[in-house]
Amino acid sequence: MFVRVQDSPAATATAALPRLDWRATVRAVRDSIASHRRLLLMLAAILAALVVVVLVNRHGPPHAGLLVEPLAALGLVLAARRHGVSWHDLGLSRRTWLRGLAVAGVAILAVALLYAIAVAWPLTRPMFLDTRYQLDMGKALLTALVFIPLGTVLMEEIVFRGVLLGVVGKRSKALAILTSSVLFGAWHILPSLNMGGNQLIATIFGVGFWATVAVVAAVVVFTGLAGWLMCEIRRRSGSLIATAGLHWATNGLAVLLTSAVWALNLA
Repeated sequence: MFVRVQDSPAATATAALPRLDWRATVRAVRDSIASHRRLLLMLAAILAALVVVVLVNRHGPPHAGLLVEPLAALGLVLAARRHGVSWHDLGLSRRTWLRGLAVAGVAILAVALLYAIAVAWPLTRPMFLDTRYQLDMGKALLTALVFIPLGTVLMEEIVFRGVLLGVVGKRSKALAILTSSVLFGAWHILPSLNMGGNQLIATIFGVGFWATVAVVAAVVVFTGLAGWLMCEIRRRSGSLIATAGLHWATNGLAVLLTSAVWALNLA
């Protein structure tokens, strides 16, 4: 006669455990590492492009950025496409061109209206008394219509609202917007060091080391929030044309109005 020995609870629990598929686990880990490696390589390429642009603009021949920045932007777009980012994710899809143009037009008109009010109001007019842009109208037009579109707007929109949103957005839209906005704010640290020539900023913050620190902090926060706003416009419109229009209006119209204020002796 045979007596059946009852399995112990530990043996039963062990038998109930599913078998681990080591091959599938290894493949999953390998794919995850490869995926993150591609993301890190793209982020490294973006940072490298930004560093090159800074070095060229600060230490290279005059206006070399007009050539380097469009080339860097093109290179990043091609790298993003190789990374698997679609034209739509980059904000460059032809389906959104008309919507982008419409939003850009509204943005330009809105900025022009706000700037006109600011120039007319004596309290805010010193914002346009900036010695960096005390230019004759010919140079002001060249700056606003050539240097700013090719040397500022194109590169920054491709990097911050195009490639960054497209690459990081494949994993998390919220993280993509946060990353773009923070880096856009940090991108303005160096330019903010040269804002002492603006009379309104000098009046508000004064001069000296701590005044410079305060100006830099204020500019980083402001441009970070502006970056978030433009990310939202880019997301809702689906087009980089929309944010490029707003970006150009903010910078280009400011240069034209500043030059006009100096020329007309409205100080």
